[in-house]
Amino acid sequence: MINIPSNIINGQAVKGAETPFTVIDPATGEGFAECSATSRAQLDEAVAAATEAFKTWQHTPDAELQAILHKIADKIEANAAELAEIVVREQGKPMALAQMEVGGAVAWTRYAAEQEIPVKVIEDSPERLVELHRKPVGVVGSITPWNWPLMIAVWHVMPALRTGNTVVIKPSSMTPFNTLRLVELINEVVPAGVINSMSAERGIGSAMSGHPGINKIVFTGSTPTGQSIMRNAADNLKRLTLELGGNDAGIVLEDADLDKLAPAIFQTSFLNMGQTCAALKRLYVHESQYDELCQRLSGIAQEQKVGGGLEEGVTFGPVQNKDQLELVKELVEDARNQGANILCGGEQLPGAGYFYPPTIVAGVDNSARIVQEEQFGPVLPVVKYSDLDEAIAMANATDVGLGGSVWGSDIERARKVASQLECGTTWINNHAEVLPHCPFGGCKMSGFGVEFGEEGLLEYTQVQLLNISRG
Repeated sequence: MINIPSNIINGQAVKGAETPFTVIDPATGEGFAECSATSRAQLDEAVAAATEAFKTWQHTPDAELQAILHKIADKIEANAAELAEIVVREQGKPMALAQMEVGGAVAWTRYAAEQEIPVKVIEDSPERLVELHRKPVGVVGSITPWNWPLMIAVWHVMPALRTGNTVVIKPSSMTPFNTLRLVELINEVVPAGVINSMSAERGIGSAMSGHPGINKIVFTGSTPTGQSIMRNAADNLKRLTLELGGNDAGIVLEDADLDKLAPAIFQTSFLNMGQTCAALKRLYVHESQYDELCQRLSGIAQEQKVGGGLEEGVTFGPVQNKDQLELVKELVEDARNQGANILCGGEQLPGAGYFYPPTIVAGVDNSARIVQEEQFGPVLPVVKYSDLDEAIAMANATDVGLGGSVWGSDIERARKVASQLECGTTWINNHAEVLPHCPFGGCKMSGFGVEFGEEGLLEYTQVQLLNISRG
């Protein structure tokens, strides 16, 4: 049984002013704990606390900020077992993957701690010295999703703190507890008001995006919600970083080494049961390799052990919530009704919980809903192609553009194909790999702005030009 963390406002644990809500364990489909629900008045208190804390926090020396982030990483590491269990209970992923998420949170925090904030010299002449400096934007509002709840909270929070901002964070109501616990741990290190948490089922995220005291919103989630945030943010011209929906395509060239690549294609398609923004969600395979690759992927799928994340040996957990499960079922049924061949899976497992096995859908037309819509679940549609230009056109024929990949032995040819994909990140013989030193973001309706690397760090800053006259 996990200890239920509290919301933190101005360094103090607070009880939500609204009716608590139930958090569901997706392995059972039943509630396992009640979460405190904060009010809009409490949001005002949190923003006021963050605003007050910013007055001094923004002037914290760089070396001290770096040391503080390392202390936060130590706290996460010391509480890794507890955090991993919380992730499993509320998100559903297998324990090994939850432990990987916690380990990633530690590593990402340490990376952020060591990042440098550059000063760019524009001119250094007898007449003048001109430098471009970076200053924090102020209060950052973070709104996080349910698929990688701890990791994405770290992605939002650590660069904000590293650059001298203060934070108000609202996790998904489906997975609030690990983020609330993270904020408790951070508050053991930072001054009161530097980071504050809000949990609620509805209303708080919208209020944050329109709040005049919040200077920037960083959001990971659906495109419609991102559009709403952008509209709400207009009144005070909030800075925005929006990492929104995707429907990532992979193109397998006819020279691909299936012995080597089939396991990687499966892994990057079904990472976190397919519930990853940048997972491979549509696969285009040359007709010469189509049947063989479909069989290989189906074979790997049938080797998975589906079950609750706390069970020994489980490699594949449940879909996180009932609504997402129903969407997956609907899309597979639509494909089945159009004559697609469901090679494995394709049915919700009997019993409690939101279990749906890894499913390979072959013989599917590119116009099918399961190809055109982001299923965000344990299903991979595989589309046959004969002409490479046609495959590229099909991959690009969508209004989103987060990631894409090309799989083949001729790297130069794969590079040329990858350069034609309309997305923020392209991989060759890989997919869904995000790294702390590599900028990541989407194009088209997948949002704008980037996370990670120096470019991602600087999203939390505003420029100030310093012009020193030497005349």
